[in-house]
Amino acid sequence: MSIADRKPESGQSSSPAGRETGQLLELAMGYLYSAALSSAARLGIADHLADGPRTVEELAAATRTDAGHLYRLLRYVATKGVFHEDETGRFHLTPLAQPLRSGVPGSLRDTVMVYTEAPFWEPTGRLHEAVSSGATVFEKQYGTPFYHYVATDPEFGAAFNSSMAAASQAMSNGITRAFDFSQAKTVVDVGGGRGGLLRSVLQHNPHMTGILFDRENVVAEHVLDTPDLAGRWKAEGGDFFVSVPSGADVYLLKHVLASWSDEECVRILRTCRDAMPAHGRLLVANPMIPAGNEPHFGKTIDILMMTVLNGMNRTRAQYEELLKEAGFKIVRFLEPSPQAAVLEGALAG
Repeated sequence: MSIADRKPESGQSSSPAGRETGQLLELAMGYLYSAALSSAARLGIADHLADGPRTVEELAAATRTDAGHLYRLLRYVATKGVFHEDETGRFHLTPLAQPLRSGVPGSLRDTVMVYTEAPFWEPTGRLHEAVSSGATVFEKQYGTPFYHYVATDPEFGAAFNSSMAAASQAMSNGITRAFDFSQAKTVVDVGGGRGGLLRSVLQHNPHMTGILFDRENVVAEHVLDTPDLAGRWKAEGGDFFVSVPSGADVYLLKHVLASWSDEECVRILRTCRDAMPAHGRLLVANPMIPAGNEPHFGKTIDILMMTVLNGMNRTRAQYEELLKEAGFKIVRFLEPSPQAAVLEGALAG
């Protein structure tokens, strides 16, 4: 048999066009990887591998699953570097799988599971409707805006709030290190969730006091009640479209504006402006989308915003334009990490 007569080995393509076909189909079925990753998180596979590699039979016994099906699941996620199968058939924890462990610093297990829950998963199947209409499909599918749904579904709401807190901790630490809070005495974390950013700021700046401001059901689950912060904080429930606590030196908006339309963002910003003293500073923190075709997490989350929240991730120029329209001038741009870009604003005029 000549070389020309040989068939390509399994997994290989006989032509560039064939390879492109395979790549395109992989992209089209990317939802299968989301489901597989979610399943691995729910089964706690990373926790079972924390003490060392294990066979699929051992993992199946520990997770009470079918060994054959579990092997096929792990073999699939291993193709992306989440877990690794060695030549003896044992699976190892990889650096990419480490955040799937529970109860460890930087854990994203809860976040992975929440992002693959129905309120996120189902609207993405109707992305074409969002693109056609220019509006979120979540409200059409669930009959209520996303944050109203979060507030009225206790189980999903608790999981969502917890997962968002875990996912944003690295960004919070980056902001705390990048901005000089030495001249500030008071800070308000607007839409601050459970208070991860405020906690980080106060822990690194013992001369400061702060207010966590968000919806009542969110601040009720705050993480500020620690001995080192005693007497230096309070949590207030309210609506940042109406008012926010006044008179603070610094106002924080982390991962807030991306959830809203331009018009709603300007309303939030003007509410903050109205509460700020003349010397006050506003810090707007979000991933900011760069130009070009390179992958960026902000571009991924932007699709989620389009289907679920009717918000959007923006470029630096777009955020600057929103601040200027709301009556701010740009003082400084900070980029302490790929996940943390910060615009510092002051009152204009």
